[in-house]
Amino acid sequence: MDPIKASLLKKSRAAKTESRGKLISLLCISLIVFIVLAIFYFVASKGLATFFKDKVSLWRFLTQSDWNPSLKDSHGRPEVGALPMIMGSFGVTFLAALLATPFAIGAGIFMTEISPKRGEKILQPVMELLVGIPSVVYGFIGLSVVVPTMRHIFGGSGFGILAGTCVLFIMILPTVTSMTVDALKSVPRHYREASLALGATRWQTTWKVVLKAATPGILTGVVFGMARAFGEALAVQMVIGNAALMPHNLISPASTLTSVLTMGIGNTVMGSLANNALWSLALLLLLMSLLFNLLVRLIGRKGAMGR
Repeated sequence: MDPIKASLLKKSRAAKTESRGKLISLLCISLIVFIVLAIFYFVASKGLATFFKDKVSLWRFLTQSDWNPSLKDSHGRPEVGALPMIMGSFGVTFLAALLATPFAIGAGIFMTEISPKRGEKILQPVMELLVGIPSVVYGFIGLSVVVPTMRHIFGGSGFGILAGTCVLFIMILPTVTSMTVDALKSVPRHYREASLALGATRWQTTWKVVLKAATPGILTGVVFGMARAFGEALAVQMVIGNAALMPHNLISPASTLTSVLTMGIGNTVMGSLANNALWSLALLLLLMSLLFNLLVRLIGRKGAMGR
């Protein structure tokens, strides 16, 4: 065969293979986008029925503290105030992130700046082990260890936001630590060398140069950890007390959006007010996950602009 014709035939086959690959990739991406949009539509159509079909005020839903969809108050309005669950979810999320961040930064600095070889050799398997433990195991350990400890120290039942915070702290620590380590490793080496050359000590370089440069990545890890803590259901449900009441302190029984959902979704009739109210909680969770993702993108964009 003529070499020119063979070369053209080979290019033609390569072009056909490439076009098939592009078509398959486009179909896969379209399927993913369709599934995501379908999930949003399904949850939104169910969740918004509380406000359009059952005529429940959105303001009342977000600000009232009475949660009992099967009952009505003295004015004939259904008791679907989600404020206790919202406060419980945000309480355990922010406290767990606040507790996990210093530990994650400390572990990240040890693994990247102080003792990289020994740090990775010791801490990396520990983080991988913590990631692989199922949520129900965390919940069972919290129920068997954390709750009795809280009861012994502070009195009361031991269930509450503080117990949920302790469990979530352990659960999100590997996520925040791993992303913190990646952020610290991504800091260019010449940043450190330039700082040391100017006479800065090792700690000054770590504190004022490396951590400052890695701040966007660390914040991204914290937001990812908060997203996981906000959506965690089973482990929190086992230790928080599952009382749909406004939390007056950290050691009184409370509830989260996820704990109320997992306990109530199987005990309601499809299309009823109680079922629609639970779907409204699910819609709120979905919107919060979207907000966390937008925060991650915003932090990443500002970090890229800062560089």
